[in-house]
Amino acid sequence: MFYLYILANSSGMYYIGHSQDPWHRLYQHNTDDKNTFTSKHRPWHLVAVYKAGESRAEALKIEKWVKKQKSRTLIEKMIQHDFTPTDSLAQLVRVPHVRD
Repeated sequence: MFYLYILANSSGMYYIGHSQDPWHRLYQHNTDDKNTFTSKHRPWHLVAVYKAGESRAEALKIEKWVKKQKSRTLIEKMIQHDFTPTDSLAQLVRVPHVRD
C-alpha cells in the first residue's frame, strides 16, 4: 500500500509526498544529511496521511495532481479531520491514527 502524506512545520509551510511508510519518511525528512527543501525547513510534523493505492504510480499521480493545484487552501482542507475527498481525490482514504 502506498500513502500520500502531508507534513507541516512551525513556519506554516507544507510538504506533500508519497511513500509506503510515511512515518519512516517523516524521520528521514527530519534527519537526512542531504541538502533538500525539507532539510532547510525542519522540524516537520505529519499532519495527514491517506491511502493512495496499491502502486507507486497511483500515489505519484495523486501527489502530482495535488501539487499541480498550487493551492494552500486545498492542502489546508486536506489536513482537516472532517475532510472528505471528492472528484480527483475520491480514491483517497484517510488513515485515522495520524492525528495528535
